[in-house]
Order: sequence, then structure tokens, then C-alpha cells
Amino acid sequence: MHIPDGFLSARVALGYAALSAVGVGAACYRLRAQRERGGSALLGVCAAFVFAAQMVNFPIAAGTSGHLVGSALAAALLGLPGALIAMTAVLVLQCFVFADGGVFALGANVFNMGLVSCIVGYCCYRLSSGSSPSPTRRVASVAFAGWCATIAGAASCAGQLSLSGAAPLPIVLPAMLGVHALIGIGEAVISALIVASILRLRPELLDGVAQPDSRPAASAVYAGLGLALSVAALLAPLGYAAPDGFSRVAASLGLQPSARPPMLAPFLTHGIPGLVSGLLATVLVGCIGTLLLFGSCWLLALVLVPSRRRSTDADPSPVAVESSG
Repeated sequence: MHIPDGFLSARVALGYAALSAVGVGAACYRLRAQRERGGSALLGVCAAFVFAAQMVNFPIAAGTSGHLVGSALAAALLGLPGALIAMTAVLVLQCFVFADGGVFALGANVFNMGLVSCIVGYCCYRLSSGSSPSPTRRVASVAFAGWCATIAGAASCAGQLSLSGAAPLPIVLPAMLGVHALIGIGEAVISALIVASILRLRPELLDGVAQPDSRPAASAVYAGLGLALSVAALLAPLGYAAPDGFSRVAASLGLQPSARPPMLAPFLTHGIPGLVSGLLATVLVGCIGTLLLFGSCWLLALVLVPSRRRSTDADPSPVAVESSG
């Protein structure tokens, strides 16, 4: 669903970039207001895993592939503000390092796979799971939320193409929804399997299961990062090598991306020019991207939630000390 440059008009790209900036800014404000520093590592782990999982393409039809988007899964693990920040970090790194999605279309991609998909996924997950869900209901809810989030993001993408004059809405909307309805099934299955595993092994990591101020154990952080690296190293090279849903729809409608070379994108071909290429390069750059996302999101969360907040909550005020004496 990553839109390359050349598909959107300047007016549409700038408009959606502004909307995305407002949404991400609001998410940062909410994260700063409500989260404890103990969840910072979990934000990095979730972003790293989503990035690694997006590298694994699975077949949905002859000559077409799909991959996990991860918005609903991130919302179930992190809540809405954390999910939007994690997805934005994933999309920014994919754009500037791997050229997955255009630079000028980055705001639209964040709007589709970040803002819209996270909000729809979070709302569907919360509404369907209820206030005190059983493990089975929670797994079913994240599967339903994953499918709905994928469909919502595809519909938003179709609207952007229509507003840009790339294709009429009555044509592009059914095409996008048809292929992403199948991708959404894969999204639902993967999200459900992950949440079921978390509920069995580390239920404290799931948003709403543990107390809001509980910290994930270091072993859970290491296990999550190790799983993300394993996916990038072992599963990504085995992914189905076929155009994804958006590329298939664009080709069927005769839409072509911009011929201009991408900005930066040192790993454009999933290799390191002059050093390695092929299977080893895919493994190497996947692990590098996973570690970059883990570290950057962890540090970002630490910056957004200053340490003085915890110390202020824990230490008594000078007034209270004097009055007790």
C-alpha cells in the first residue's frame, strides 16, 4: 500500500502531509502525557517487529502478494498514540532508507497506514473485545481489527488517487478493496497468531492486560527483539517475490510511478552497493533496519516521557516534608 512518487498531485500530497503531521503531533503529546518510561522499550520492539514482518510477502493470488501492515496489532500492544508513532517511524525509515513509498507521498502513506489504519484498528479492537475480554475474544478481536484496518487504509489510498486525478473513484475503489480484502485475511491471521502467542507467553505486554505503569521485563524485550531479527533474517528472504496489492492495482489501471531517482535510499535494492547483494544482502539490511527502528523508537519514547516525571511522582514535596517534621 506504499504509494510511490508520481501518483499524487502536489495539492493532495501536501494536504495529507499536513493532516498526518497534526495526527502524529497529537500522538506525541498524548504519549508524553500518559505513558511511563517503562513502555519505551516495548515501543521499539513493536516498531522493529512490524518492520521485519512487512518484509515477508505472502501470496494472495496468482502473481500478487501481500504483507502485514501491523497497525491494528500495534494498537493492541501499545494503544493508539504509541501505535501511530511506531507506524510513522516504520514508514519514514522505509521511505528514506529502502525507497518503499515516495518522499512526497510520505504524508499520504502515514495517513493511510498510520493514522487511518491505527484509528480504525484500535476502535474495532476495543469495541469488539469489550471491557473484560477473554483470551479467545481478544484474539478474535485483533483479527477482526486487522482486517478492518487494512480495508480502511486501502479505501483511503483509493480516495487519494481519485482526488489526484490518477483514476476515477468508481474504478480504483473496487480494485483496491478487492485485492486488500484478501490481504486483510492474511493480516488477520498473522495478528491473531501473534496476540495468541503473547497471551500465552507474555500477557503483561498486551495493552490493557497489565497495569498502565508496569514495565516489561528485560527478558521480554530481548525476546521480542530477537524474534524481530529472526523474522528479518530467516523469513524475509523466503517471501513471495511478486508485486504487492497496490502495485498490481496500479499496473492494471496503467498508472506509472515517477521516473525520478529516490532521495537517499542507500538500500534501494535491498543490498549494500559495492559490498554485498542477493540473499545475504536481504538478511543484512533487514537486520540493520530492525535494529535502527528499535533504537530510534526506544530513544524517541524516552525523550517524549522525561525521567523527571517519574521522580516527581515518587518523591514527596518539600512542603510535605516540612509539615511532617
